Amino acid sequence: MSAIEQKLAGLGLALPAPRSPVANYLGAKRSGALLLVSGLVSSVRGAVATEVTPEAAKRAARDTMLDLLALVKREIGDLDLVVSVEHVRGFVRSAPDFMAQPAIIDGASDLVVALWGEAGRHARTATGVSQLPYGAAVQLEMILRLRD
Repeated sequence: MSAIEQKLAGLGLALPAPRSPVANYLGAKRSGALLLVSGLVSSVRGAVATEVTPEAAKRAARDTMLDLLALVKREIGDLDLVVSVEHVRGFVRSAPDFMAQPAIIDGASDLVVALWGEAGRHARTATGVSQLPYGAAVQLEMILRLRD
């Protein structure tokens, strides 16, 4: 078990089975030392603040990050090969008057910082949208730097 997976276990979390792409794209693509990871949507459905509480959406962001990390492990074999988390892009399906999208995406950001420390601190986008695929509450994608 990798050091990152041991940290996950210490947090009471585990990687789920990795999901496969649902259309004509790759789950991840390596470009030099970078791994670009395609977007995944949460299993939580609905608009935040009307159908989904902000607390549930923040947990959904954390769980969606776990899904991304499972995909990364399938792609590279070992999460200890991740040198740093470079960027996380998060979309939150929001009620029209909901303005706290960054707090929702903190569910994902807090997890990678807990796992990688300073190397987990990343650039980020947190955007509110009116709809996401399958009615999901959250969608995440990310860019990682890998060891050579």
